[in-house]
Amino acid sequence: MDYKNDTTPATMKDVAEVAGVSTATVSRTLMNPEKVSSQTRKRIEQAVLTVGYAPHALARHVKRSESRTLLAIVPDICDPFFTDVLRGIEETAAKQGYLVLIGDCAHQHHKEKSFVDLIITKQIDGMLLLGANLPFSASKEERRNLPPMVMVNEFSPDLELPTVHIDNLTAAFDAVYYLHRLGHRRIACIAGPENMHLSEYRLQGYIQALRRSGIQVDNQYIYRGNFSYETGVNGLIMLMKHPAPPSAIFCHSDMMAMGVLSQAKKMKLDVPKDLSLVGFDDIEQAQYCFPPLTTVAQPRYELGCESMHLLLEQLQGHTVPSGSRLLNSKLVIRDSTATPNYARYRV
Repeated sequence: MDYKNDTTPATMKDVAEVAGVSTATVSRTLMNPEKVSSQTRKRIEQAVLTVGYAPHALARHVKRSESRTLLAIVPDICDPFFTDVLRGIEETAAKQGYLVLIGDCAHQHHKEKSFVDLIITKQIDGMLLLGANLPFSASKEERRNLPPMVMVNEFSPDLELPTVHIDNLTAAFDAVYYLHRLGHRRIACIAGPENMHLSEYRLQGYIQALRRSGIQVDNQYIYRGNFSYETGVNGLIMLMKHPAPPSAIFCHSDMMAMGVLSQAKKMKLDVPKDLSLVGFDDIEQAQYCFPPLTTVAQPRYELGCESMHLLLEQLQGHTVPSGSRLLNSKLVIRDSTATPNYARYRV
C-alpha cells in the first residue's frame, strides 16, 4: 500500500494493514504498549511511521496541529562541545516561542521507543540531529512522514537533510600543515570513529597535508577511537611505542588532546618542548588547560543558531533544500605547539 501521495489522513486501519495485525492490537499498543510484545510493538511503530498516522487521542496538541516543542538529539550530552551548540539552538527557538527537548543518544537502545513515541503522538514539531544518525530505524520511505529535520555539525548524505557544519577537511589540513611549517615531519593523528563522516573528512585533511608536505603517510601514526579523554590517553601510549615516536600530534577533538596532555605529564614529556599538540573544537577548557591548547575553533553557538533558523523556515512552510551550509572555522594558536626538539627527534 502506497501512502506517499495520499492526501487522506491515515487511519488506524491503515496501520493495522501494514503491520499485519488487528485494529484492536494497534489501539492496545498505542494506549498500553506494555501489554503487547516488543516485537509486535516495534512492527506497529514502524507501520505508524510508514503511513504517517497521527493517533489523535494521544496527541496533546493535535487540534492546533503543532506542539511548539522541538527535539534536539545529541550523541553524548556529557561532551562539552555540544554546550554552546545547544545554547544557540535553545535561545533561537525561544525567541520564536518554541521549547527544546534534549534527547541523549549515549545509550540509544534504551531510548529508541521514547523518541518514536514523541513522533507518532505528534508531541514534537521538528528535530535537530547533532550526530550522524537517526536515533531509531526508519527507511527512506518512512522518513517522508517524519517531522522536519536539520542536521547540525555532522554530515550524512544518505539522510538528504539540510545540514550546518564546517569544512572539516580544510580545517584539518590547515592544522596539520601548520605543524609542518613549524618544522615537524613526524606528525601523528588521533582520529575519531570510522563510521562518522566528520572523522573521515578530518583524517583526509591530515593525509592531504602530509602529502602536500612531502611526508609519507605512516598508518602506525594513526590511532583510532572515539572523541573521549580516554582515547587521547591510550593513543599517546600506543604512539610513543613507535620506533620513531611522533614530535607532533593532531587530535580530532579537544577532549582527546586533553587526554594526551594528561598522559604526557605521566610519561615525563614536555608539551610543547618534546611534543606539539593540536586539538579540534576550541571548547572552553582548551584555553585554560596547561599549556593552553592550539586548536581548530568551530563556531559552536552559530552552528546552533543557524540550524534552528533552517528548521524554523521549514516549520513556517518554506522549502529548505537539503545539503551543506558551511560556516567558517579558524586555527587558534596557543602554547601547545612549537618547533620540534631536534635533540630528541632527529629528522
